[in-house]
Amino acid sequence: MTANSIGIDFGTTNSSIARSTGKSTVELVQFPLLGENTESYRSLLYLEQHRQQGKNRLVSWTGPEGIEHYLSRENAGRLIQSLKSFLTSRTLLTTEVFGMRISIEELIARILRDLREKAERAFGIPITAAVAGRPVRFVGAETEEDNVYAEGRLREAYRLAGFETVEFEMEPVAAAHYYESTLQQDELILIGDFGGGTSDFSLIRVGPTIRRRGRTAKDLLGNAGIGIAGDAFDAKIVRHLVSPFLGAGTEMRSVNKLLPVPTWVYAKLERWHHLSFLKARDTMNMLASVKAQALEPQKIEALIHLVSEDLGYRLHQAVQKTKSALSVADTARFCLSDGAIEIDTVAQRSSFERWIADDLAAIEGCVDSLLQDSGVKPANVHKVFLTGGSSFVPAVRRIFEQRFGADRIRTGSEFTSVAQGLALKASRATMRSVTTGDHHAK
Repeated sequence: MTANSIGIDFGTTNSSIARSTGKSTVELVQFPLLGENTESYRSLLYLEQHRQQGKNRLVSWTGPEGIEHYLSRENAGRLIQSLKSFLTSRTLLTTEVFGMRISIEELIARILRDLREKAERAFGIPITAAVAGRPVRFVGAETEEDNVYAEGRLREAYRLAGFETVEFEMEPVAAAHYYESTLQQDELILIGDFGGGTSDFSLIRVGPTIRRRGRTAKDLLGNAGIGIAGDAFDAKIVRHLVSPFLGAGTEMRSVNKLLPVPTWVYAKLERWHHLSFLKARDTMNMLASVKAQALEPQKIEALIHLVSEDLGYRLHQAVQKTKSALSVADTARFCLSDGAIEIDTVAQRSSFERWIADDLAAIEGCVDSLLQDSGVKPANVHKVFLTGGSSFVPAVRRIFEQRFGADRIRTGSEFTSVAQGLALKASRATMRSVTTGDHHAK
């Protein structure tokens, strides 16, 4: 790594960038959003088609700027979220945007390029190298070959974004670098990193002794990951709380029979990275036909409005707000009002935990398998460091409290710990390369 390398946590939902400013200190890039500053950059892309000098030109904005342009849009645009979730797909290599075919790598590169340029302005240095986070298991990965394929596509996106050198690090291991910087003693820790698309876990030895002698492969006792995290929890809120207001479970007339409204549309609605693709002409024609035959046409009209007006971000924000409220209270109000959509209802934490019960069981199974495969007993784990947005969910936290005890749970910098750890690793790699003269030190 070069002296101008940084740490980038490009997440399914949020991203952040950092650089080391000292032995254990880190500076994060601040992004302006609606008159305030945030260290968490939404991993989204908003595109519009502009006519310039007689030609159609695709204009894009990303992150906070993308949100502001989306919210104040005057022209019809397209909002794309959770692009990282497509990386394992061998069938979805490109998508059509205003009649133009664009690769998934190029769409991701537009976000990464903007992140790089903002970091250059914030830090006042040119940036061509990065230590970048990656999940233990990419969304949709069933084999290690799938993980290698997804990482290769992500590496290409970084290249297209102007990065000459990229070193990948497992996201929970990066979080361990951050946690280690706070320690005065050696520990065996379990890291739980809950992102938008994946939940990743690492058992790793950390502390001042490891920092002094340099980390070795033996310090990492095991990694595990599962493609279930915040997006999966959000999907359950959409399915049980939102979709019924949009016609899910209702019926339509077909000749002399009553048939259920097509369910596949609502399955797409649950997945942020598929929502923008519902705006295709054939889908909109199908929904218009369903509305004409529906027993509750006003609900289908609300669905059509959601899709045609590209209200995925508004829906996502409403779901996030409800999920966050349920982390601190037993009930939360869900509201979404726009044109034909008028949803005002109450969610119960007990219901939410019932909706995500299978997801929680899968996460539990992943943690238990990691412990078993590593030969580590819960009693031998000194601390558990939880990071990422879904680490706030009480039912998630209970998984670890039941196994390790509440007194061993640690949290902090839930949305930026991975980026900070990546920056610290980049700094240590630079110092090693300077000391040894090896400019390719890992």
